[in-house]
Amino acid sequence: MIRRLPLIPTLLVAIAIAVMIGLGVWQWQRSGEKEAMIAVLRANPAKPSTSFPAIGPVPPELLFRRSSTHCLRVVGWRDEAGRAADGSMGFRYIAECATGAEGPGVLVNLGVGGKPGLKPGWTGGQVEGWIAEEPDHRSLLSRLVEKPMPLRPMLIASAPAAGLKAAAPPKVEDVPNNHIAYAVQWFLFAGIAAVIYGLAVRRRLAGTTDTRSP
Repeated sequence: MIRRLPLIPTLLVAIAIAVMIGLGVWQWQRSGEKEAMIAVLRANPAKPSTSFPAIGPVPPELLFRRSSTHCLRVVGWRDEAGRAADGSMGFRYIAECATGAEGPGVLVNLGVGGKPGLKPGWTGGQVEGWIAEEPDHRSLLSRLVEKPMPLRPMLIASAPAAGLKAAAPPKVEDVPNNHIAYAVQWFLFAGIAAVIYGLAVRRRLAGTTDTRSP
């Protein structure tokens, strides 16, 4: 029976199954790493204020810590869906700030508005809040097949800009640990692929046997 298996298709399916199993194992390992990170994040808000990081990625030891930064001037605004501290949903307004003649600048979440396209009057200054990261719009595929740019640090302001509601402070509950679910999905995909290919091969071999029967 092994001799009658189609070599190239069998090899391709075997490689695909091995890759899916490997991804499942990787996600399973990532689950343990995420649990350890969540434990660190849970303790961070109670720690003393710390310096705002200049560049990303932000290490877990700094995420959710109290901090402050100085926005020399606002060079742009970004608005996207977000949640206010009172639990209402809206559009969070993120100021892209210059901090000097050169450098990476800084992102500040100045609060949540009821509609997009507002023009906050905030022009800069000293601002206090919590250290977070900019919204992650990277796809899972891009993170698997390439090395994307790290997320930049972002300060979630504790006091909103005029006309906006205070943004919700970062919470550990907002950091999902769904790596086990991803691992199970990859293992299921590998199992389904093996079953489907096995049935296809069985059907092919049965058909070959029938044609050779007297």
